[in-house]
Amino acid sequence: MEDEQSFSDICGGRLALQRRCYSPSCLEFCLSCPRITLRSLTAVTCTVWLAAYGLFTLCENSMILSAAIFITLLGLLGYLHFVKIDHETLLIIDSLGIQMTSSYASGKESTTFIEMGEVKDVVINEAIYMQKVIYYLCILLKDPVEPHGISQVVPLFQSAKPRLDCLIEVYRSCQDILAHQKATSTSP
Repeated sequence: MEDEQSFSDICGGRLALQRRCYSPSCLEFCLSCPRITLRSLTAVTCTVWLAAYGLFTLCENSMILSAAIFITLLGLLGYLHFVKIDHETLLIIDSLGIQMTSSYASGKESTTFIEMGEVKDVVINEAIYMQKVIYYLCILLKDPVEPHGISQVVPLFQSAKPRLDCLIEVYRSCQDILAHQKATSTSP
């Protein structure tokens, strides 16, 4: 079963949340960010090249134009490969663990897996960001030394920065699976 909802990020940008239910104990959430538009790409490229052309007319050195083209291309490739994330995926399986995947605009993927035995809880936390309070979803990991302690906080959907209404949707589903997992692990 799959459904898609539209939400917004903390800056008002559009986000799409796809929820895939593979079984009652396995859910996948995919939060998609808007892709790079040709308009913004053209604006940045033209600005850099016009500035380089202005410097070229002042200095009359053709190396400035060559450097501007080279820097623009390298900057764009670096941005697409290391910065711009198209979608973030959260896969939660109650008997196995939680997998987080970030897919970059260049096609590169970064995946992190956390075993369910290490997960203490999934919570919505708040933080101060750019003079406003924002909410974010995070996984609390158990401290191996102290069973009631927390060793690490792993934030989810760091690139998309969805608003609270989207986080609540994911949070409720995660809590349902965690409750199911706790019930099955404690029953004989």
